Amino acid sequence: MTGESAESAQVGLARRQLADAQTRLLAALLGGAPPPAGFDPARLRVQADALLAKRRDLVARLRPDLAETLAADFDDRFEAYAQTNPRPAAGAGADAAAFAQAVQARPTNQRRRRRLPSK
Repeated sequence: MTGESAESAQVGLARRQLADAQTRLLAALLGGAPPPAGFDPARLRVQADALLAKRRDLVARLRPDLAETLAADFDDRFEAYAQTNPRPAAGAGADAAAFAQAVQARPTNQRRRRRLPSK
């Protein structure tokens, strides 16, 4: 192996390791995965919470009707949605539309079935 190809192999390995570390970090920040080695779990949690709040606020700006309809439940409903639905690659508009579909699938004010009087 020549010096240049050995260096190229080392650069390739370093890039793969960096990509793997970045993937683990993003999984911890956005997907609730455990923090990668060398990262402070408390600081990662603070940052993950901030990213979730930013995503939630953007959806609320794009769909104020949802924020108004859900009122105090908006934050909890969005957090539950976000835990199982990563932000779509298509962007915030697609995220807001997907959240709206999730809300429509499970509305908050579901009418309860009328109970027959007990005898």
